[in-house]
Amino acid sequence: MSDRENITVVWLKRDLRLEDNEALYNALQSGKRVLLLYVFENLLLNDPHYSERHWNFIKQSLQDLNEQLQKYNTKVLCVQADIFAVFNQLFNAYNITNVYSHQETGLLVTFNRDKEFNRYCRNNSIEWSENINNGVLRGLLNREDWFEKWEHYMYQSPLTFEASSQDFLSIQEIDKLSKYFMLMDLATEKDTNFQYGGRSMAWKYADTFFETRHEKYMFHISKPEASRSSCSRLSPYIAWGNVSIREIFQKAKEVKAESENKRHLGAFISRLRWQAHFIQKFEMECTMENASINKGYHKLKKSISETYKIAWETGQTGFPLVDASMRCLNETGYVNFRMRAMLVSFFTHILWQPWQEATHHLSRCFLDFEPGIHFPQLQMQAGETGINNLRIYNPIKNGQEHDPDALFIKKWVPELANLPVPFIHEPYLMTQLDQQFNNFHLGKDYPCPIVDVKENRKKASDILWNMKKNPMVRRESMRILRKHTITDRKRMLRDE
Repeated sequence: MSDRENITVVWLKRDLRLEDNEALYNALQSGKRVLLLYVFENLLLNDPHYSERHWNFIKQSLQDLNEQLQKYNTKVLCVQADIFAVFNQLFNAYNITNVYSHQETGLLVTFNRDKEFNRYCRNNSIEWSENINNGVLRGLLNREDWFEKWEHYMYQSPLTFEASSQDFLSIQEIDKLSKYFMLMDLATEKDTNFQYGGRSMAWKYADTFFETRHEKYMFHISKPEASRSSCSRLSPYIAWGNVSIREIFQKAKEVKAESENKRHLGAFISRLRWQAHFIQKFEMECTMENASINKGYHKLKKSISETYKIAWETGQTGFPLVDASMRCLNETGYVNFRMRAMLVSFFTHILWQPWQEATHHLSRCFLDFEPGIHFPQLQMQAGETGINNLRIYNPIKNGQEHDPDALFIKKWVPELANLPVPFIHEPYLMTQLDQQFNNFHLGKDYPCPIVDVKENRKKASDILWNMKKNPMVRRESMRILRKHTITDRKRMLRDE
């Protein structure tokens, strides 16, 4: 088999783009022909954090990539298998000398897979190069100068994609290879409830946001209905790598320089920084996938109620804004940040359930599921970090403040749509006469509240505030601050 051609493989993961893709850029400098590979790994297809909406988005992204690659007479080899089986099969046709991919801040299963793949590469004389992803750095002990390094990375010019058909294995060669694999069908059913994947669509969203949609960004960011159009809606495209943070960061800076809406764009840019901050936190302390980062909270025991859990997951809790938000998330894969925080707060504080019981349902629902955001945010909203302010969201107050005309609630909880607005926010206040007059039966047409909010908020607040005084919680809080605190937090919040 000495006549096998030496080739380079780009193992695509959450970097489904050609532009500003360091793994692809480096592979093209290798002097060897490149095979682009995406593996629908069984370990992730079967993982409870993932769902069909994620795989459809990925398939759409790969279709978009393949359309861009047609002019180079190549395509992404898309197979369903375990990564080791794929490389063993590839070795029958080619000698793989180099593999390029990005450093993945993923789940424990992907971390363990990467350790095994590293051993596999050493045993097979493959040089595996992993590049920095969106400025998140591996191996940091603290955040002393992380922000400066991140900004330095963000201001560097995005890597351009410059190639010719001679740089890649041809479509014909890939088709020949394909006979030895279980190929993944990239076709997806049209579902207008979900954002469509791919770089082309990503820039359509980006362009409309930077042209006009950003103009009321700060005013609408907390509004469950208005935020659907005033927020960028770029998060799934960033999560799956259709665009890089650096591309969006620089585009936002460029538009801001000429814009009359500098504060709105500055607020958006600051959120790009916070996005990276949380992923960096998870990269440095990945144990928070399963356990609270502050070990002092490991002694906090909560009984699991399947009844509460099902009511919460299906939007049948008897609290209209909570139910509207969950039903919207279930159907579309998106609600704004405040509604996400409220859903977690309601589950962990008002229903007094462990945050770990929320993780799978929410990750399956979020079209923009990003492990590095998911777990730190779950713990922060659950009040189990010891360093963040305790936030116990009042779902009634949030509804009255952020959906005063109940437009969002009417849309997603239509059984309440014909009631007077005050009763839409608090249907349980209706007397028997009110119900009769409105032809509405509480407990039949819409559930009675499954808990007493006022009583449960106080209980959660008392317990969690008392735990903050616990010596172990305090020691852990100091450790977390030393490891994860950014010196210039004010600069993170503003854009100059």
